[in-house]
Amino acid sequence: MEGIQRICKRTSGVQYFVEHHTGLFYILTNSPMPDSKWSGDGYYLVRCQVEDIESTKWLNIILPDDDTSIRDMDIFNGHLVLSLNKRGFPLLCSLNLPMQSDLKYQVYIADLKPWYFPQPSSSCSVIPGSNHDFLNSEYRVVLSSPVMPDVIVDYDMSRHTYSVVQQEEVNCVSTGQFCIQSLELHENKIHEGYNKKECIMNSESQIWKDLSRIYCLQREEVISHDGVKVPLTIVYSRESWQQYKSPGLLVGYGAYGEDLDKGWCSDRLSLLDRGWVVAFADVRGGGGGNSSWHRSGSGLNKHNSILDFVSCGNYLVSEGYVQSDQLGAIAWSAGCVVVGAAMNMYPQLFRSAILKVPFLDVCNTLLDPSLPLTVLDYEEFGNPKIQSNFDSIFSYSPYDNIPQRSCFPSVLVTVAVNDSRVGVWEGAKWVAKVRDSTCPNCSRSVIMKTSMIGGHFGEGGHHSQCDETAYEYAFLMKTFGILKD
Repeated sequence: MEGIQRICKRTSGVQYFVEHHTGLFYILTNSPMPDSKWSGDGYYLVRCQVEDIESTKWLNIILPDDDTSIRDMDIFNGHLVLSLNKRGFPLLCSLNLPMQSDLKYQVYIADLKPWYFPQPSSSCSVIPGSNHDFLNSEYRVVLSSPVMPDVIVDYDMSRHTYSVVQQEEVNCVSTGQFCIQSLELHENKIHEGYNKKECIMNSESQIWKDLSRIYCLQREEVISHDGVKVPLTIVYSRESWQQYKSPGLLVGYGAYGEDLDKGWCSDRLSLLDRGWVVAFADVRGGGGGNSSWHRSGSGLNKHNSILDFVSCGNYLVSEGYVQSDQLGAIAWSAGCVVVGAAMNMYPQLFRSAILKVPFLDVCNTLLDPSLPLTVLDYEEFGNPKIQSNFDSIFSYSPYDNIPQRSCFPSVLVTVAVNDSRVGVWEGAKWVAKVRDSTCPNCSRSVIMKTSMIGGHFGEGGHHSQCDETAYEYAFLMKTFGILKD
């Protein structure tokens, strides 16, 4: 097509994200740099003239700093916003545009005097808002964590100030009153690159608040089977939690390079106030510091995801966060591969589990190219028509490795007839096989709940979600033998 120019020749696994600004292209890419001294993995930023789009004529290469990876970028008239990850923590920073013309060919972000957006030290989720005005110098972000309700913040990139627009209010049942405690502005424990004096609030009354005086949020690093450190986020009530005596719920996903959602969820307070521990395992295969975290838990490396999850479960028990026979697990969709396989390998580790719209029959599904996601999933799990891939998939596939005549955790499987991503038959086949194969006494507590109107993401609506959560929590309470409250 006339007027359309190719940036670079297509290469498997290489991506280019392109933005235009005053005669220059800013390109975020993971293209290999054979002649560079940088040996990092992941994305970096390049600048080039519009007429010199070929990679051999790039003006500058902007690299992430140590222990930092670039996840995304957003460009405005006077600023370039970079979404970063530093040792597993999300950050945002802005660079002034236009950049100086005498930059060295290869520079680091720190050389460009970035302004790091101040964030609460407890923030686990940083989601950009609707920032569609190219001329605007304010950048809207939604911050959240398991102990901090969603807060909408506007960052003024020109003045280096910020203001809280709105924060969700919470009424704690345990205290019967609005119990969010105000926090003093403090240095960001994730990144101390910003100047505290420059971060002047637009209004002293506007300050983010959290529940950290009531609920404890801890970040630990668990040593996995091969020595790799796996991030584990642990939440519990300071008043209700009892060391070595509390029940716990371990959340996992570990697929497609997606970050595990650790944002605010008010429903979770119901468990925390009853003394439960809720933990989030950022196993390999999910989102991490760079793309290698995803690769090391996908394809032929999928066992790493499973054993990471098992290591996190063992850590919760051995360190006394959770009672030894009171650990549960929960996962969604492709994350159920991890939890399902973990239960097959170590059924005594878990008291019960919840598998929501689960992907469990990995081999048979990937052998059927007529299903909507099969071909796309070859990149994530491998192609079972290749013998090495088949052997790997078959070795962990939850449906194909159910232990015979052994005790098995109680399991709630939820499926949906109108699910276009994971067939309703996957959960049904798995439940039937577990009931037929495992200990007869245990198998009676493996149940399936079918939605006749919902799809992969549930039935929709606030009340339906509340009903679903209440059912799941009731299942956990019953299978854990917790009859009070």
